[in-house]
Amino acid sequence: MAIDIKIRSVTDLPRFRLQASVLIGLTLAFTQSACQPTRQSERLTVASAGRISSLDPALASTTGVLQVLNALGDTLYIRDNNGKLQPQLAATKPELSDDGLSLTIPLRQDVQFHDGSRFDAEAMAFSLRRFLRIGSQRYLVNDRIESIETPDPFRIRLHLKRPSSSIESLLTSPYLTPVSPKAYANHADRFLNDRFIGTGPYILSSFRNTQQRLLPFRNYWGPAPRNVGLDLINLSNSTALFGALVSGEVDVLLSNSLDEDQKRALSHRASQNLLRESQGPAMNITFVTLRSNTPPLQSRTVRQALAHSLNRRLISTRVSYKQREPLRSLIPPSLRGGKTEPWPTYNLAEARKLFQQAGYCTGRQLQIPFTYRTNVPSDRLMALTWQAQLERDLPNCVQMTLNGVESTTVYKQLSEGSFQAVILDWGGSYPDPEAYLAPLLSCKRSNGNICEAGEAVDGGTFWTAPGLQEALSRSDMLKGEQRLHEIATVDSMAARGAPYIPIWFVAPKAWAQNRLSSPTFNGSGLVNLAQLGERR
Repeated sequence: MAIDIKIRSVTDLPRFRLQASVLIGLTLAFTQSACQPTRQSERLTVASAGRISSLDPALASTTGVLQVLNALGDTLYIRDNNGKLQPQLAATKPELSDDGLSLTIPLRQDVQFHDGSRFDAEAMAFSLRRFLRIGSQRYLVNDRIESIETPDPFRIRLHLKRPSSSIESLLTSPYLTPVSPKAYANHADRFLNDRFIGTGPYILSSFRNTQQRLLPFRNYWGPAPRNVGLDLINLSNSTALFGALVSGEVDVLLSNSLDEDQKRALSHRASQNLLRESQGPAMNITFVTLRSNTPPLQSRTVRQALAHSLNRRLISTRVSYKQREPLRSLIPPSLRGGKTEPWPTYNLAEARKLFQQAGYCTGRQLQIPFTYRTNVPSDRLMALTWQAQLERDLPNCVQMTLNGVESTTVYKQLSEGSFQAVILDWGGSYPDPEAYLAPLLSCKRSNGNICEAGEAVDGGTFWTAPGLQEALSRSDMLKGEQRLHEIATVDSMAARGAPYIPIWFVAPKAWAQNRLSSPTFNGSGLVNLAQLGERR
């Protein structure tokens, strides 16, 4: 069903959703508040969306899991709020050999695991080798790390397959959080899901899929947490999350899974000093993936026409009340190299011209099936708005039909070429442009502009271009301005090919009760849970 955006239906849709969902949320909040027992603990209750099935860093895949690992474990380095690399378990910044193929990292000598065993080079090597063997995201390091050496007890050396300027950022990823070799001795080649023994400011006291209890680690090498512990709860839907925060049932809410109207309502409460709101660096991008290895989207002219037809500003307003910023790059602007905007702008005249060049608009319409994820509310609204916009702006040129599919099915079928056009999102595994460009564009085997094996196949575009893979590889070998220039080149090549159409980027938000200090984020977009506490 299309929506006529010339009349009130699209405009009234968000207002109706706002009134309905906020009313439901407030009703739930008051109901929960009326029957809620008096707090029996001084631990803070922190809510987020989605169940957590495993706390093994080698199996982590969601922001929720990474958030918990960030509290239970440490990484060699972190990115601060300004994007600068700061040592954490490392004692100093890494030492790079002249040929760029060896990275030596001195380690702190005052760190213990939660089981009392010593953190040292052998422990770090154990964790890295374990991830290289069984990690679900091991592709991140397999094409970089050749071997691992421990020249002395508190010094680890990584021998690289090729020079990599993004390796430092990779070492900030919670995927590479070290675990105790003693505790994981029987799980060196298999996952340990319901326990975690690391070096972080909290220890895991209890674990369920819907709740994890964290208590301060008394022998932590760094500053002690500002609270006496955390109860992390995982609620099933947006209304439950909203209601729990408004009712006071939870102290802190971490979630980008809230409906847009409820985010807006919480931001409004924060503006009235009823809540404390914080925003982190945007690390999540949303885009349309176009399958480019079969007609009609095999035509670059058609893909470019579709790119010019997308009114990002309208879609952002209709879907998110402008809370999601329009994006014309594959790199979020919070990262160095993400300030360029090479993707086509909304331009109806250019879109019509390109459609006509491709043989449409004169008695022939492009038939484009567009798939959205049924369990992502913003997907459906984006699809409806774009469909209505095309019906208004280019009725003789293109007809879009919508198809809703659950996200798990979408991910399974992407590499099979099941979708002509589908809306997806991506969050980099570490704060670096490489974590966006390589997973979306890299190709191991190609035939002209068609990728036959590689990440471009897994991502559903099947697209590449002569020289793209070489430019992508060069961008990860250069530094400074040279690297930024090469990154911009890769982004521009992708924009000309238009296998993707970037839509928006999303900054993470967190809300806390007024008695607490405002949540803070690190440079990877994760909340610093150990800094949650009463206002000073």
